[in-house]
Amino acid sequence: MLDLKYIRNNLNEVCAKLSIKGFAFDHAAFEALDAARKAADIRAQDLQAQRKQASKTIGTLVASGRTVDEAKAEVASLLATIDDQLGAATQEAKDIQARLETMLLSTPNIPSDAVPTGLTEDENQEISRWGEPKTFDFEAKDHVDLGEALKQLSQEQGAKIAGSRFTVLQSSLARLHRALTQFMLDTHTQEHGYQEVYVPYIVNASSLQGTGQLPKFEEDLFKLQSDQGFYLTPTAEVPVTNLVRDEILSAEQLTGGLKFTCHTPCFRSEAGASGRDTRGMIRQHQFEKVELVQIVKPSESEAALETLTGHAEAILQALALPYRKVMLCGGDLGFSAQQTYDLEVWLPGQSAYREISSCSNFGDYQARRLQARWRNPETGKPELVHTLNGSGLAVGRTLVAVLENYQQADGSIKVPQVLVPYMNGLEVIRG
Repeated sequence: MLDLKYIRNNLNEVCAKLSIKGFAFDHAAFEALDAARKAADIRAQDLQAQRKQASKTIGTLVASGRTVDEAKAEVASLLATIDDQLGAATQEAKDIQARLETMLLSTPNIPSDAVPTGLTEDENQEISRWGEPKTFDFEAKDHVDLGEALKQLSQEQGAKIAGSRFTVLQSSLARLHRALTQFMLDTHTQEHGYQEVYVPYIVNASSLQGTGQLPKFEEDLFKLQSDQGFYLTPTAEVPVTNLVRDEILSAEQLTGGLKFTCHTPCFRSEAGASGRDTRGMIRQHQFEKVELVQIVKPSESEAALETLTGHAEAILQALALPYRKVMLCGGDLGFSAQQTYDLEVWLPGQSAYREISSCSNFGDYQARRLQARWRNPETGKPELVHTLNGSGLAVGRTLVAVLENYQQADGSIKVPQVLVPYMNGLEVIRG
């Protein structure tokens, strides 16, 4: 959530920066609500002053000839009138403040100055490439054809059990999926310094609001039919970032930043993806990710984004999967992000680069919603932290990339060398 005072003092700048994301901030509505809230606050303050003054008039009334009981009754009547007006003014101020907060909860984060202008993903800025796209002396197949020929991947069974956008993996492909997860977690904990956490797969509305999924994106979530208001987690970003909700961290805790990694299933309705990627495992209702989350001091978040993205890149490099790194333009930037790098892996079956990880710096946007703070030793006061996260990596999409990049002419799949120990020495997957 954006800072109310910052918007008030920099309204034109806020409107201009939000327009980079294609968002039209209703500055007239904001100014009207802000002015009404201020007026209600002033009325409440004036009535409070009147109430204090009225309480002091009993002695004056007695001195003017009224009895003590008469004076008290007259003041009590006046106080009752003031209290009614004060209650109404206070409630009006609260109602207007709630409307302002609702407006801010639906307002995206301001993009960083580093974010390139542009409206669509076609205008994202390529930063670098690693590895050469693979070429084969046979016609490359996509992961669906490969998996089905091995009789170890089935969309048909997934549809029978649950519906479209679900997949069943069996035998060595199921183990490869698990191996990828273990490899990612081991790399991030043993080499990159992340603390592994295990979190609930069900979250409440407050957690989703804290990271920005609510109220804007409720249609993309799976809400459980229960009185508790539970949702299936759309990404481990939600429960892991909420570990610091309503916390005041010490400077010592933030030395080097808090770094969490977590493996969870993720559940998304894909409401805005009708007709897209219906074939295969690119866009599923249920998928798994190894998430990276960092909580850092504000002065360190820009550098932390580069580091976190590098940790995700290290997985792709260890798997020898060609990829490119792009910085998202304003129009493609996520709701809560102020800057994002996408890593796009090469898929021979599609002859295209496809997103496999998004790594984002949210600045203090999520922290303000979460009231996640740290105590700055220079001021002694609590200040908002900065939050970051990224996929390190999306497990299903990494499986897709391995299948397509490591396919062989006979339809078998060579196991990447770093995964062989996790596959109990299996070097080639055959049907």
